[in-house]
Amino acid sequence: EKKPVRWIKAMVPGAVQLDIAKAEKYQPFFYAEHWKDYLWMEDQYYTYRTSFENPHLAADERLFFVSHGIDYEFEIIFNDEKIFYQEGMFTPVNLDLTEKIKDNNTLIVLVYPVPKLHALPADRSQAAQVVKPAVSYGWDWHPRLVPLGIWDETYLEIQHSAEVVTMEMNYILNNELTRADINLELSGRNLEGKKFRWLLADASGAEVLRSEGIFHDNEIKVPLTLTNPRLWWPHDQGVPYLYTSSLQLFNINGKLMQTIISRTGFRTIRLVMNEGALNEPSGFPKTRSVPPMQFEINGRKIFCKGTNWVNPEIFPGIITRERYNRLIDLALEANFNILRVWGGGIVNKESFFDLCDEKGILVWQEFPLACNDYTGSPHYLSVLEQESASIIKRLRKHPSLALWCGGNELFNNWSGMTDQSAALRLLNSQCFRLDQNTPFIPTSPVMGMGHGNYVFRDKNSGEEVFQEMARSKFTAYTEFGMPAPASVEILKTIIPETELWPPKPGTSWESHHAFNSWQENTWLCRDIIEDYFGPSESLEELVENGQLLQAEGYKCIYEEARRQKPYCSVAANWCYNEPWPTAANNSLISWPDIPKPGFYAVSNACRPVLASARFNKFKWSAGETLDFELWILNDLPEDVSSGKVKVKVVSGSEEIQIHEWLFSQMNANTNQQGPVVRYKLPSFQSDRFKIILEVEGHPDYNSDYTFAYRK
Repeated sequence: EKKPVRWIKAMVPGAVQLDIAKAEKYQPFFYAEHWKDYLWMEDQYYTYRTSFENPHLAADERLFFVSHGIDYEFEIIFNDEKIFYQEGMFTPVNLDLTEKIKDNNTLIVLVYPVPKLHALPADRSQAAQVVKPAVSYGWDWHPRLVPLGIWDETYLEIQHSAEVVTMEMNYILNNELTRADINLELSGRNLEGKKFRWLLADASGAEVLRSEGIFHDNEIKVPLTLTNPRLWWPHDQGVPYLYTSSLQLFNINGKLMQTIISRTGFRTIRLVMNEGALNEPSGFPKTRSVPPMQFEINGRKIFCKGTNWVNPEIFPGIITRERYNRLIDLALEANFNILRVWGGGIVNKESFFDLCDEKGILVWQEFPLACNDYTGSPHYLSVLEQESASIIKRLRKHPSLALWCGGNELFNNWSGMTDQSAALRLLNSQCFRLDQNTPFIPTSPVMGMGHGNYVFRDKNSGEEVFQEMARSKFTAYTEFGMPAPASVEILKTIIPETELWPPKPGTSWESHHAFNSWQENTWLCRDIIEDYFGPSESLEELVENGQLLQAEGYKCIYEEARRQKPYCSVAANWCYNEPWPTAANNSLISWPDIPKPGFYAVSNACRPVLASARFNKFKWSAGETLDFELWILNDLPEDVSSGKVKVKVVSGSEEIQIHEWLFSQMNANTNQQGPVVRYKLPSFQSDRFKIILEVEGHPDYNSDYTFAYRK
């Protein structure tokens, strides 16, 4: 059963499913319901094979097989000899082949079938004993397509017999942030008698620190001090300043043998108690009191505006730096300063973290545990220990890394885990042992944090997002959603023309998550859309109105979370992007990187300073009294001068100014509450109207809100 029946060309990095689809001329998995044609592939063994001639190494050279990621369980066979076995996709492989080289060589990677805790049910619970993303086993926005194969950079490399394998530059900043005490740690093989030179350069390339020496064995530790380092900040708080570290290794004659270049940033990060949270509950016991969720960067408390990041592709092997770059640039455009990398997906490739370092985006990193009871068998714990150590060691150097989290929604009745679960105790100990200065929480949410809701209006209670947010009180809103259909252009690329209108369950609309995806609900929510705006006469009309609800709903939540500062300190929607084109979803960006109108609404709601208003419902009638509070929201680390807000009502060509508010000067990172405006709505001709807030001299602070209207 492990022997291949035929050979086809493979793309590395990639996925075996994509190689088969290309060779067998399968239809694209994202069109209609063709993803079902790929299901059989998860239960097969796959063999990667390559051949090469003897490279004729010099006396001081070694040949290594290097892979940064193979998914998920596999063997390495070299010249018909099994030389390596591993379970785990996040631990790199670095095998010395030198002593086994022949004139003609064959290297094989044998990949095992998709691991499953049980044969049925075929859902995410099958992933409850593997350190593999659970999302690919099927989710409400992800089809059941479970990747296998070589998913990260993989190659043969000729290395010197003497090599620095690990370079760590750990540091501690003093309380005044004026001195970095650095511990440079180098280790490798055959280093005795070799010389090294290490340089640290600032952003201009000027040298700021140097160390030189000779190895007396295979490792060395060098204490160093850098005075007055430039600090790394999230982009909205300062400059994400990076230094360049350069290590050179020389032989005894001074010949250069190796160079390692990396970048680093100096910063402190803590999770501290939110203002007022230490008083909850008022009595004892306080064991389950509200936890600390206030991020403090370089001694400054900040409000984190962000989103939940998911895999940008179903098959992570095809994710490139360019894809990451486009999506992270959009996150900057959205005024986000943090990305929660959700525990149901992969731990991203190195280029993701490099870009977050460069652009000043904090990363909340979860381990690959989500919505399951990871019961902690000895075998599972041994793999989790191996994989978590590899993940921590790879990522801890990045200044963008802000938080370790055990996984997604583990303290729930559908997961059944607690803080006494062996897997979470292990992860906590791993993070403390390997990266003590980065905060850790066991899961999201924990008590005091909010997940949900995920629709504009609850079908059971009839409560809208405006009412729900008004009565909510959380230290962090780490998941909340507003569904919307994809654009008509995208829908036409995934749904056959005969199924396109009207949308129906049991068609490609359902396979692409518009129907029966979550709690017997639909992400399309056509009934809610049409209750506000009347029956849709076309797909274009349905999409336009659905996307409007998403925009206004998300705007409400982000701005309300900011109004609840300083008790609240985090707002991150579910979700940012998607791994394939969904027909309807909570995402702000359609696959691959196409923003919905809701994206731009969120971008406006997350500007550092803006005029804001708190409303109590979405649909209004002629003669009703519209009342709302005015606010100025300020997340800048600097004061905001006083100013004037003009309030207008606009419907069609009608524009009426109804109020002016003079707000006073504001301190850094504080909000200001203004008056309540009351206005009796006249008779409009349109089925919607807008409230517009204009800040005199500061059009960049302006805001507008759209509402449904009934004559």
